[in-house]
Amino acid sequence: MPTDADLFLAAETVRQKAHAPYSGFAVGAAILADDGKVYAGCNVENAAYPIGNCAEASAIAAMIAGGGRRIARIYVTGPGVAPVTPCGGCRQRLREFADNDVMVISHGVAGQPLYQTLGQLLPYSFGPDYLGR
Repeated sequence: MPTDADLFLAAETVRQKAHAPYSGFAVGAAILADDGKVYAGCNVENAAYPIGNCAEASAIAAMIAGGGRRIARIYVTGPGVAPVTPCGGCRQRLREFADNDVMVISHGVAGQPLYQTLGQLLPYSFGPDYLGR
């Protein structure tokens, strides 16, 4: 079973491949999925800002393409000291594929990681269960 250290390494490795020429803020994300595999993604910016991808969205896409269906744990890395937490949109994206008790580890790599559940990051969330799924 992959450890948090394995997830950190996967997130940091893919973060080095991020395409962030506009913000200069490279982010990596690594998901431990229900199939036991690790899926990673980085942010991919675009000159037309609204059509870029966050690292979490890229990792979710890799998970789905690879056959995973549910997130068991996710590690997000970025620059600086402060924990790099998922943006609001990505919190909702995570909620589509993760239960509220899933651990989200947010890490500004010059600082300490922050451990929070998805429910702590997105309280009172609207998820698939509201739609009978």
